[in-house]
Amino acid sequence: EKPSPDHPTGITHRDTLKMDWSHGHNSTIHNGISRIGFYTGGHAARFRDEDLADEWVKQSNNWIEENKDGPFFLFFASHDLHVPRIPHERFQGVTSLGYRADSIVQLDWCVGELMKTLDRLGIAEDTLVVFCSDNGPVMDDGYEDLALENLGTHRAAGPYTGGKYSIYEGGTRTPFITHWKGKIKPGVSDEMVSTIDLLASIATLAGAKIPDDAALDSYNVIDALLGKPGAEGRDHLVQQDNGKGNNYGLRVGNWKLQRHDSKSARNVVVETKLANTKVNQYRLYDLSKDPEENNDQYQKRPRIAKRLTEQLAEIIDSGRSR
Repeated sequence: EKPSPDHPTGITHRDTLKMDWSHGHNSTIHNGISRIGFYTGGHAARFRDEDLADEWVKQSNNWIEENKDGPFFLFFASHDLHVPRIPHERFQGVTSLGYRADSIVQLDWCVGELMKTLDRLGIAEDTLVVFCSDNGPVMDDGYEDLALENLGTHRAAGPYTGGKYSIYEGGTRTPFITHWKGKIKPGVSDEMVSTIDLLASIATLAGAKIPDDAALDSYNVIDALLGKPGAEGRDHLVQQDNGKGNNYGLRVGNWKLQRHDSKSARNVVVETKLANTKVNQYRLYDLSKDPEENNDQYQKRPRIAKRLTEQLAEIIDSGRSR
């Protein structure tokens, strides 16, 4: 709650903001931007959003330098694409799509700087690099940053429906790139994998054993991640929204079951203001013919619908898929 009656917020001091809010992000003002929740301390640790990428690249490179002689794991959790999207001044305006796209260019620079460090230190051939995302796109996510206004005809999720907060393919089918100099040949894979599989896969690569009661949904797909000929990914995958809606998806082969317990889907159309859409609880799609998830087959293909509905319910009830 608000720490004091005179605590400046995005509501009480809206005219002082350098980036206005559209919904929800209107509490404590920091760096001229109102935030989710309230800040009351930690003044020495406060930052300028524009400097975050540079600082994280700097600190990451320093850490790699310090640990280059032994095994290491670096999780570079970029903030670039998350709101508030405020790239450094040298990246502002480099695209015609506003700060959202400018931040993507900044992220590309960050990755390039880390890759240069691996090459410079001579450890690129000993390092597996994974580039991935946690969810699909969202334009209107709390700030008036012109993401929608400058979008034009661009579709951030490509041909897919939905984005962040949804179980449509646009919300869950995200970029996933593996790079290992001298070991992974350039190419594109159609195998199905998930970020959840990184734990089991990298544990296998490192010779570590995962207890049976840990990583309950993580599968070893390391051969697929390394692009080995004939390697297979998952045969099924459970998808979920951010957890508040109790909405799930189940992919098995080309078939995709949607289960919306809330009977509502969020961010179905990315290229508009964030909104909820009423939907049936169950839907079924053949992604080989309908990757946009437009033609519901739940009533037309009852045997497949029944099989996937029961499989998803069993996984949810058991609390694990592995």
